[in-house]
Amino acid sequence: MGSEVGGERGCPKCGHTETDVGEISTTGGGLSKMFDVQTNSFEVVSCTNCGYSELYRNATSGSSDIVDVFLG
Repeated sequence: MGSEVGGERGCPKCGHTETDVGEISTTGGGLSKMFDVQTNSFEVVSCTNCGYSELYRNATSGSSDIVDVFLG
């Protein structure tokens, strides 16, 4: 019941069921930061209603699996 709002699946904050999925890359520490090498990649799932977002480390599964995790 932790991610359910009003008994429905949806955004953990507002319960809305529409999302946007994007990608963000970041640098690590040490030499990768010095040479601006993007070593970490994440999928970003955001609620289109309230803007609440969660980051998920890129995995071999598709974006639809990540949205299912976000929506509960």
